[in-house]
Amino acid sequence: MAKQSPQSFVTLLGEQVRHEFTASQQYIAIAAWFDDSDLPRLAERFYAQSVEERNHAMMMVRYMLDRDWEVEIPGVDAVRNDFVKPAEPIALALAQEKKVTEQCEALFRAARSEGDVLSEQFMLWFLKEQVEEVASMNSLLTITERAGDDWFQVEEHLARENQAEPTDSSAPEAAGGAL
Repeated sequence: MAKQSPQSFVTLLGEQVRHEFTASQQYIAIAAWFDDSDLPRLAERFYAQSVEERNHAMMMVRYMLDRDWEVEIPGVDAVRNDFVKPAEPIALALAQEKKVTEQCEALFRAARSEGDVLSEQFMLWFLKEQVEEVASMNSLLTITERAGDDWFQVEEHLARENQAEPTDSSAPEAAGGAL
């Protein structure tokens, strides 16, 4: 296995900032679609998810600033706005979360191969977070698929579900503060 260059973790982290901001924008597009479809609980869930992804990007920015690494705030990739049924945007969100998990794993491996134990430690929180994110999206997709064309069953499920997440005191600090 070839040794990666000393900048590979930093480069990957800069790219991950773009991925997190793109995920945030994609979740806004999904939330707006649910909002326009008069599915307020699904909309609320994805508006909140958008803020969480934005916070993840800002945690990475803060980390780069704290390590005295160059920070460049990127633009975002295109997002999808057109959906037909609620399972479509949720399936997209699940695929996105699985991709982010792969990206976080690559970041962890890069830090490890470079002997950067501080960055390994930093990435552990994101890996734990991704387990929760994938499980949550997978569950929501399953419930949505079971509901079939009765979209309001998903709304009723979300109304019963406790949506308030406890504050994680182990979360990295976000540049400018978390929203």
